[in-house]
Amino acid sequence: MRQTLVLLQFVVVLYSFIGFSAQAENSDPLAEKREAQLWLKKIQAAAQKLNYSGTFIYQQANQFRTSRITHVLDGKNEIEKLEILDGKPREYIRNNEEIAAYMPEAKTVLVEKRVAQDVFPAILAANPSDLAEHYNIKKAETGRVAGYECQAILLDPKDNLRFGYKLWAEKSTGLLLRAQTLNEKKEVVEQIAFTQLEIGDIDRSRVKSSFGNTAGWHVENAVMSQVSMTGWTVKWVPPGFKKTREMKRLVTDAPATNSGSANVHPLSQREVSQIVFSDGLAAISVFIEPGTQSRTEGSMQQGAMNIMGKRQGDFWLTIVGEVPAAALKQVANSIEYKPK
Repeated sequence: MRQTLVLLQFVVVLYSFIGFSAQAENSDPLAEKREAQLWLKKIQAAAQKLNYSGTFIYQQANQFRTSRITHVLDGKNEIEKLEILDGKPREYIRNNEEIAAYMPEAKTVLVEKRVAQDVFPAILAANPSDLAEHYNIKKAETGRVAGYECQAILLDPKDNLRFGYKLWAEKSTGLLLRAQTLNEKKEVVEQIAFTQLEIGDIDRSRVKSSFGNTAGWHVENAVMSQVSMTGWTVKWVPPGFKKTREMKRLVTDAPATNSGSANVHPLSQREVSQIVFSDGLAAISVFIEPGTQSRTEGSMQQGAMNIMGKRQGDFWLTIVGEVPAAALKQVANSIEYKPK
């Protein structure tokens, strides 16, 4: 009996060793890393090259927003319609690099140039090999999102200056169906995900504006210009973040209405300078404007978004970033202005 037990234990250990050896032989860290990066490339390409239409929910802390996006290729033209389904009705229709924002309560269409590719599911703007310098990229589990089989990809930050990400890509096309932002405890602080989705044959009429009769609406062309921010220097940003643009733009404030009246005041505008940095996933923006308004310095966090406002000389700075609060504070403290 004792000999039988010893033999049985030997067989169990032998099979365990064989299984471990086989797993070790099949586990190639470099191959797994390359495969994970290939998934990121598929995610990038799918958002631009596929036709799709779906409803997604954006969760930021305890706030939720529902939107619908429809994306089609019409010959060489890329056309996209984004509808905000909660709160005041809003539609954004993009034809290649031009965006028309429809604001029905003000009977206004605001036309401007696209300055960033950051609308879900097209949120990746960097080469995966560049991201690998600051994130450990690996395949995670498989699962279902909005009825589609997906492969999860985990981007674990190599420092405490950025958040982590978990991306869920549809297995056959690579289209991003869910994106989660993770803090240092691996807790989800923000996420965006499709709840309903069609991929493939999308009727071109679905990217037309829902506001068919816009006769009498005011069409406003946003004034935006690439500039060199003479005198302003941001001396520190997290490693991997690069300056992507500097610009001045007229910011349109929300229209105001008289209480108990249908009268709508004209849209007010103010000039704001903006410096943008990105590591290909997250972005940090520094907004600079004359400090004429009465404002209180301080900071706040909404999901993965940290915001800080401070006065610097005769200017008001608003620093906004999808990075931890400590990293954003370092950015804010490094800003210098030396008049020429």
